[in-house]
Amino acid sequence: MSQITEIAPDFFKISTFVPEFNIQFNQFLVMDEEPLLYHTGMKGLFSTVKEVVAKLIDPTSIRWIGFSHFEADECGALKEWQRIAPNATAICSLVSKLVSVDDVVAERPARALDDGEVFITGKFRFKFLQTPHVPHAWDAGHLFEEHSGILLCSDLFHQNGDVEAVTNSDVVSRFKETLIEYQTGPFANYLPYTSKTEQMLNSLAALKPRVIAPMHGSTYVGDGEAALFGLAQVMKEVLAAPA
Repeated sequence: MSQITEIAPDFFKISTFVPEFNIQFNQFLVMDEEPLLYHTGMKGLFSTVKEVVAKLIDPTSIRWIGFSHFEADECGALKEWQRIAPNATAICSLVSKLVSVDDVVAERPARALDDGEVFITGKFRFKFLQTPHVPHAWDAGHLFEEHSGILLCSDLFHQNGDVEAVTNSDVVSRFKETLIEYQTGPFANYLPYTSKTEQMLNSLAALKPRVIAPMHGSTYVGDGEAALFGLAQVMKEVLAAPA
């Protein structure tokens, strides 16, 4: 079953726990003049997520569909959403649009956002932050809502398990546990660590987010700057350590 949680005024988290993989898949619905759905989920989750969205708004009214990068849980059901929402347009990086999205999953051409571009849905202002290979993939980016300080951060702060919807506890330690676990199995090197990783994470920290909303696990409410510095240190320790 999926759970709905309002993580901030008019920001709704839709969370579905998949026990076979011990992981939550989260989508975020922003209710505004031009409603935004962030993450579509995989094709197999489309019907489930659509039913939950319908409890909040008419799914056909969705105007924008955002995601960090080209991956099944990020945008796998994009075409299905665009077929029921006739005005829904994908928003992503230029690389994502040109390399994958328009050709593979989009019913209609995506709108590419430039690094630092501000995207307005009504009362909310989202800044697009281009972050290649953070969390992963060449086309990666993030959205930051400037008024409420919400960072939609994709696979950063990934926490395994059926955890609580929102927390103000330490999510960095949970992330470290998940990352170490992944490094011992088939998902090793899930997140890359490059010469640019720390710089990009520091840029995200400089935004001083008050809410961090990951794809997998609890939404964190608290000192987002400190959490991102902590995450950067964990990634360096676990991923950049000599073999």
